[in-house]
Amino acid sequence: MTIPAQFEAKAAEQKWYDYWMKNNYFHSKPDHRTPYTIVIPPPNVTGVLHMGHMLNNTIQDVLIRRARLKGFNACWVPGTDHASIATEAKVVAKLKAEGINKNDLSREEFLKHAWEWTEKYGGTILEQLKQLGCSCDWDRTKFTMDPDMSASVIRSFVDLYNKGWIYRGYRMVNWDPEAKTTLSDEEVIYEERQGKLYHLKYQIEGSNEFVTIATTRPETILGDTAICIHPEDERYQHLKGKKAIVPICNRVIPIIFDEYVDMEFGTGCLKVTPAHDVNDKELGDKHNLEIIDIFNEDATLNSFGLHYAGKDRFVVREEISKELEAIGALAKTETHLNKVGTSERTKAVIEPRLSDQWFLKMEDLVKPAIKAVLETEEVKLYPSRFNNTYRHWMENIRDWNISRQLWWGQQIPAYFYGEGKEDFVVAETPEAALELAKQKTGNASLQASDLKQDADALDTWFSSWLWPMAVFGGIMNPDNEDFKYYYPTNDLVTGPDILFFWVARMIIAGYEYADEKPFNNVYLTGLVRDKQGRKMSKSLGNSPEPLGLIEKFGADGVRCGLLLSASAGNDILFDEELCNQGKAFANKIWNAFRLIKGWEVADIAQPESSKVAIEWYEAKLQKTLAEIEDNFSKYRISDALMATYKLVWDDFCSWFLEMIKPGYQQPIDRTTFDKAIEMLETNLKLLHPFMPFLTEEIWHHIAERTPGQALIIAEWPKVTSANEALISDFDFATEVISGVRTIRKDKNIPFKDAIELKVVNNEKVSAFFDSVIMKLGNITALDYVSEKVDGALSYRVKSNEYFIPITGNIDIDAEIGKLTEELNYIKGFLKSVQAKLSNEKFVAGAPEKVIEMERKKEADALAKITTLEQSLVSLK
Repeated sequence: MTIPAQFEAKAAEQKWYDYWMKNNYFHSKPDHRTPYTIVIPPPNVTGVLHMGHMLNNTIQDVLIRRARLKGFNACWVPGTDHASIATEAKVVAKLKAEGINKNDLSREEFLKHAWEWTEKYGGTILEQLKQLGCSCDWDRTKFTMDPDMSASVIRSFVDLYNKGWIYRGYRMVNWDPEAKTTLSDEEVIYEERQGKLYHLKYQIEGSNEFVTIATTRPETILGDTAICIHPEDERYQHLKGKKAIVPICNRVIPIIFDEYVDMEFGTGCLKVTPAHDVNDKELGDKHNLEIIDIFNEDATLNSFGLHYAGKDRFVVREEISKELEAIGALAKTETHLNKVGTSERTKAVIEPRLSDQWFLKMEDLVKPAIKAVLETEEVKLYPSRFNNTYRHWMENIRDWNISRQLWWGQQIPAYFYGEGKEDFVVAETPEAALELAKQKTGNASLQASDLKQDADALDTWFSSWLWPMAVFGGIMNPDNEDFKYYYPTNDLVTGPDILFFWVARMIIAGYEYADEKPFNNVYLTGLVRDKQGRKMSKSLGNSPEPLGLIEKFGADGVRCGLLLSASAGNDILFDEELCNQGKAFANKIWNAFRLIKGWEVADIAQPESSKVAIEWYEAKLQKTLAEIEDNFSKYRISDALMATYKLVWDDFCSWFLEMIKPGYQQPIDRTTFDKAIEMLETNLKLLHPFMPFLTEEIWHHIAERTPGQALIIAEWPKVTSANEALISDFDFATEVISGVRTIRKDKNIPFKDAIELKVVNNEKVSAFFDSVIMKLGNITALDYVSEKVDGALSYRVKSNEYFIPITGNIDIDAEIGKLTEELNYIKGFLKSVQAKLSNEKFVAGAPEKVIEMERKKEADALAKITTLEQSLVSLK
């Protein structure tokens, strides 16, 4: 098989992915092996690959490929989420562009458009993941709106309702006026924004007196139904029993007294708008106040907005402030910094709104999930610092608003048969609902047409919290073989931003439905940021196109580049240079392979240096393998890659191959060659999870392989004990070799010119690596002597002294002059460092690290002076 001069990434990626798919390596089914299972965090069905996906899925692929090599029955379940808010918004926008209003369509007509959109754009991201090399079990691909997945969601709702956990309530909820749906508390992001504080004057009925009240939202005065004052506030005791007049709408409202008001804040008077503030709603309930909702569902004002009806809330804010000023009701305006709730999905400013919604009681449901993470550690978070975040959320949890005013999603299985608030039944099917309604009403003549299903859909998270169970049929058929074999799953890889949205809820659901954790470990990745630390976004133009990176650097280069700086939970400062580094690494490995395959092999004796090199590399390999295993056990994926990188680049390519390389136009002995191939194959196994395409390509170039011998299903190397003393001795030997090379370079002694080396072995170092030192230094004789050698160039490694007898090519006088000049410079440098260290003010005031650095400079200078003085003595 001809070996190309360069690694052709694009061709290799297509070839080997097709090969893996053809041979069904990604597919898993239950057998005698131990399962290793990952479920993908399902991306939005109409989404496209971004840098966060690239990182997250590369880590998952590393884990799954390693598990496959270690002999586990590896199963990685892919899939997509229907993303009700985001997808419905896209479909509505598409229809609008075509001149179609969603409100003019029936639910069935709209869903037809939604399914068409999903079928056209859905799955794009999964196809893109294939280009990254993701080895998912594509036969198991799931979509949260698949019939069996939807059935699981409906069954879950009915079950929780029957247990008394789900209830319907008229509550103040978070309303997204852009998506026109409610959101859970966790889907509201609070941002600090610069706004205004408007001080408004309310006239006391029947007098010329006014009270002033500050508000950030002057438009809401049109919904005011009371003014509230603390009962002990002496300033306003005379207002008990009085009423006030709301400016502009001239509504007469009561002045109420309640301890809720903070006398010290502002003027001590509070406007009460029960329809538009959760605290005001509680006051309204307590004091039986009127509730006036002034907004339409899109946050324009309704008929209660008087002459502002139909205008957007923010437009009205500007206009009403001018009108208030014109009628003398605006006392003053000042700038004000306050927190504004925004939609996590649409970024629209949230409106508090009263609405009938479905809620899931959480207080008791969360208890097993709190215990599992924070007490028994059945589920471990990596890094563990996220335990504190988890605790805060879970111990302060509120009931979950699970209904959404959308059509795209699982329709709530509640069926109404009358106008009363309790005139409904909950069932998995219309047929079952009809039977329940007949039982509840005692009316046997009820027909299906008498029932009307709730129009709302369930929150998308209410489907995805079942994901690890539902993908294996665990909700509909918990006794099935797949569920019993693959659940609980092993590792979950996701971002900390959905630790509560998804991770915590899956843990809750796991204990509720399977009495079992959904996964053992949660690896929380950081966010991918640009090199300036900014979050990547299209608006900033700082987010590279992932497929473009793959085209430019190859999938292996991109994977390697991303992971080299991706430690758990820490943000990644992404720079394309990282991918270039990954590509360079791929080229280094390819060239090392070509070097080995280019050697002529002969049945000749094995040199001692090669024998020593093999023994050392086997020890180094085992030490690194133990380090890699330790890093994986602690989810230090970046560290595992870095250890592999150093082993291959530094130890294998830079040292081992140099140590065994045959002389110019000379053959290599078969024993050493075979061992070099064996070492290369071991390296490829360690590299495969990180760089699957390159490694599979080289694997098949090394030898003809059957499908059963592919690298993807090879055996991961076994860890054995490493000879630490041998590794330490080699580290010493590399310093000796570096010393020889430095002298050759400084004194312009060509490598072809053989030299001798004399050693005063004060360190009692083993002679094991002498053959390697001689080969890599082109040394004809290496002798151990008891004292320094006169007339020789010298250097030190620790306390060992090394002497290279001078040849006739060196001008001794010039060398003495050069060394003297360097010695004088170092002495001057040492004097300046010691002056600093003897300065009491400097030592007392400088940071400890600075002091340490100066002391190291002193020690290095003293060692250098000793070496130079010895070299001068040797030359004179």
